[in-house]
Amino acid sequence: MSNSFLTKKALAQSLKSLMEHIPLNKISVKHLVDDCGLNRQTFYYHFQDIFDLLGWIYKTEAVESIAQYRSYSTWTDGFYRIFCYIESNKAFCYNTLDSLGRNHLDAYLYEVTNDLIMGVINELSSNMTVSSEDKRFIANFYTLAFTGLVIQWLRDGMKEQPKQIIAKLSELIEGNFLKALHRYEDKPS
Repeated sequence: MSNSFLTKKALAQSLKSLMEHIPLNKISVKHLVDDCGLNRQTFYYHFQDIFDLLGWIYKTEAVESIAQYRSYSTWTDGFYRIFCYIESNKAFCYNTLDSLGRNHLDAYLYEVTNDLIMGVINELSSNMTVSSEDKRFIANFYTLAFTGLVIQWLRDGMKEQPKQIIAKLSELIEGNFLKALHRYEDKPS
């Protein structure tokens, strides 16, 4: 691992640690660098501001962890990993949800969910003639529904078990990806 990556990880770990007991909007760069023993110049060499670091955390910690779940037979496992990430980073995610950094949580959820769903859509449509625009539209629809569900789960205190939510989701949309693709098949864009 490069020194740059290790420095970013140290800053990320400090931010996550501080967010366990301090609201994000009360954390300064000084708090952060003091916590991990670095200087302000080092922070600004790697990130523009704390929100830039926040976005980096979501991208590096979770986005890559679901890459192997982008198929129709494994998408539920990918969603389960998203829920597990949120559960194991509860304070961090809650704090982000209730801050000006909310758009980073939204962007993270959208990116990982859309990546997962596009994998499923591309797999299911491999022998179909569906425009890229229509595939993106279908994926966007399901992505927004799923991310809304996750945000609501967070807002409700994460009471329902992720496996129960995923079982309901699976039952609700079983076959619907394929139905949607068939409806858009061979339609001029």
